[in-house]
Amino acid sequence: MSYVDDVRDSLAARLPGLEPSLLDLYTLLALTKGVNASMEDVHDAWAVWRSRSRPDHRSIVPFDQLDVDVQELDRKYSDAIVEVSSVYWLARAGVGIDVEITEELGRG
Repeated sequence: MSYVDDVRDSLAARLPGLEPSLLDLYTLLALTKGVNASMEDVHDAWAVWRSRSRPDHRSIVPFDQLDVDVQELDRKYSDAIVEVSSVYWLARAGVGIDVEITEELGRG
């Protein structure tokens, strides 16, 4: 199992039911933006994904043009990405690695 699989699986556990291609985009955010991933980043990833199947979707607009209640729909995804990223980067840095963290990454 690769580090990508570890992060993807951790996200999938927190965000069940995501389409695999959207999960891959969120995995990329976890690995590249890490704890700095924002709701806007999540929205942009979603918009890229959704534009393939429903290019006319009304929410495929820049994040700041969405109503606040629609923006808030991205919060649980950005929170999960930040959480998984922080565990991954702490483990990678060797900071506080213990049974709980290695189990979190599926290595326990």
